[in-house]
Amino acid sequence: MNLILLQESDFIAEDRVRLEGRRWRHITEVHRAAPGQSLRVGLLGGAMGTGEVEARGEQWLELRVWLDTPPPLPLPLTLVMALPRPKMLRRCLGMVAEMGIPELYLINSARVEKSFWQSPWLEPQRLIHCLTPGLEQARDTRLPRVHLRRRFRPFVEDELPGLLAHRRGLVAHPGGVPLGADTLGTPISAPSLLCIGPEGGFIPYEVQRLVEAGCSTLDLGGRIYRVETALPLLIGRLFV
Repeated sequence: MNLILLQESDFIAEDRVRLEGRRWRHITEVHRAAPGQSLRVGLLGGAMGTGEVEARGEQWLELRVWLDTPPPLPLPLTLVMALPRPKMLRRCLGMVAEMGIPELYLINSARVEKSFWQSPWLEPQRLIHCLTPGLEQARDTRLPRVHLRRRFRPFVEDELPGLLAHRRGLVAHPGGVPLGADTLGTPISAPSLLCIGPEGGFIPYEVQRLVEAGCSTLDLGGRIYRVETALPLLIGRLFV
């Protein structure tokens, strides 16, 4: 991990933390940190800075920390993604956090299997578990906000128009504006909303409803990508 993420419960004094478990193992086995060594640290939801190892035991260590640097700015993006299969969901959540996407809506679609919504990985603590490695990799402390929407039509009719009131809406679907076309004005810096469908894509009815709500279609070309491939491809081409 490129950043040791701290939580409020780790603090044993105003500028001192005690770490155990996974972070202790990583610091001792990967960083091989000895007393006096400095590491990059960040408070979940707060500032980043430096932590200096002051003491260590058999299964714990203590750091004195200085938190004086704000985390990187998030992308100006709200991501709407049809719920992928659980194994792929875990990888996509890590990518969302790593790329700095501040808000994610996981929605239903005709091609989303009902069993996907029963996944234990949708529980709040499991979601945080999947998002955290992305923050550690990218040196960020802001957890993306994740919203679950189990019904497509109420989301598109009742919520999406409000989300699009001050955002440009895009939906990845064949037949739209080719990715990379000058008309997109990439890289995008204005607040935006991007919809990504399930494997096999949104059905025509769903695309129609998304367009009626205010989205424009965006064509990825002749290849058909997995969601975990389409996600970084789209973000890299649109925002970087």
